[in-house]
Amino acid sequence: MKKILLMAVIAISLVSCVKSGSDIPNVGVQFADALTDPRLSALNVIGGAVLIDGYGVAGLIIYREADGSYACYDRCSTVNPAKLCAVTLNPGDFTVTDPCSGGEWSLADGSPVKAPAVVSLRQYEVDVSNGEIYITN
Repeated sequence: MKKILLMAVIAISLVSCVKSGSDIPNVGVQFADALTDPRLSALNVIGGAVLIDGYGVAGLIIYREADGSYACYDRCSTVNPAKLCAVTLNPGDFTVTDPCSGGEWSLADGSPVKAPAVVSLRQYEVDVSNGEIYITN
């Protein structure tokens, strides 16, 4: 009886992981740059966003939030993570789109706003100190 209960718990755990978007590979992220870097100039205004390649699974999206803080998400779409489709910015819309599936997410919190997206984008930690932005996971 204990074996059956244990197997049921394991099976439920595995199904739960798939639904939570765990199919996106977990890779180390350590990005640092001066906020004065011209590549980050769009972050000088509220609602500004930049794409940074070479970090995370499919690159990073750094977004300047309404309160002046920053958010960072992995560009890897959560619709079909195995395809590694990198979401693209929708200028002036505060959203990003998966060019492979058409799913959309809000930059305000990474949540899905248009099907088939149902899982939020992977978010990374952001720290700003002495004019530098640091992104880690």
